[in-house]
Amino acid sequence: MNAFFVVALAILLDKLFSEPKRFHPLVGFGHWAIYLERKLNPTRNGATKHLGLLAYLLALTPCIALVMLIIPLVLVPLFETFFTPKTLDVIFQLIIPAVILYLAIGWQSLMQHAEAISNPLARGELDKARYAVSMVVSRDTDQLDEAGIAKAATESVLENGADAIFAAIFWFIVAGIPGVIIYRLSNTLDAMWGYKNQRFLHFGWAAARIDDVLNYLPARLTALTYALVGNTRQALACWKQQAPDWKSPNAGPVMSAGAGALNISLGGAAIYHNHQENRPLLGPALDNGQKLGEEGHPPSAQGIVQSCQLVTRSLFVWLFILMIASSFMMASRL
Repeated sequence: MNAFFVVALAILLDKLFSEPKRFHPLVGFGHWAIYLERKLNPTRNGATKHLGLLAYLLALTPCIALVMLIIPLVLVPLFETFFTPKTLDVIFQLIIPAVILYLAIGWQSLMQHAEAISNPLARGELDKARYAVSMVVSRDTDQLDEAGIAKAATESVLENGADAIFAAIFWFIVAGIPGVIIYRLSNTLDAMWGYKNQRFLHFGWAAARIDDVLNYLPARLTALTYALVGNTRQALACWKQQAPDWKSPNAGPVMSAGAGALNISLGGAAIYHNHQENRPLLGPALDNGQKLGEEGHPPSAQGIVQSCQLVTRSLFVWLFILMIASSFMMASRL
């Protein structure tokens, strides 16, 4: 089945139903990951990288095997009883892949989390906005002012647009169902184990590095798309000059290009676990005052909305390109 139709159906499902509120497979996977970490990282401060790699493999292998075996061994024989061959083709080449991809992306969930921050922030309800932003970022949020809340939320939308949407679609296109499952589970493990603290520094090393590798190309394609649908020249300049200084090799291109595309000043100081990190500035101006474009707007509730719009426009650009590519492939077969 044409990849465009699978991706389009998955996005439609996400638009209609958003993230499942109950019985999401990733919740069960999270419990499995917690169990493995307790068993293989018992001291929480002495685990080796080898144990972390073993835990990563033990976390992913049964889940991938379960999905890949249940389709031919259970679903195919069951559905063959009730459906014609043509209907079976639609089920196994369109519907099942689309459902799996739908469970791996988080477009509407990201939009809803952003709205839960921007709406109270626009009304001046800072306590509600602080609580909402604390649900999506790891930095300390108790003392954030209006600009700090907006900056944290905008950065989260830009970065998670790459992680929760575009990388999942990329790996589905490249490697089908196994690809998107490996990516989504690896990304989940990175979110759970990828901390550089005493407990996870070595244990989470494998999950973090593998996630970096899997996100390398999708992050740069996302950054390029942000640039194309926003302030292109400024976004590309910010990406070129600011991304190399960011601590994450994949978040740097995405967030710098996104900040430039939106003409919003991001980055700078942020507090994590009671410790201030002086991060590079992102957006139209560098630390030394050199201008990369227009005068950047400060973070705001409207900036959060604009970041959501940037992600959505980028998603439809990907769909359009995929439609064109799929059309050429279908025409070449005729």
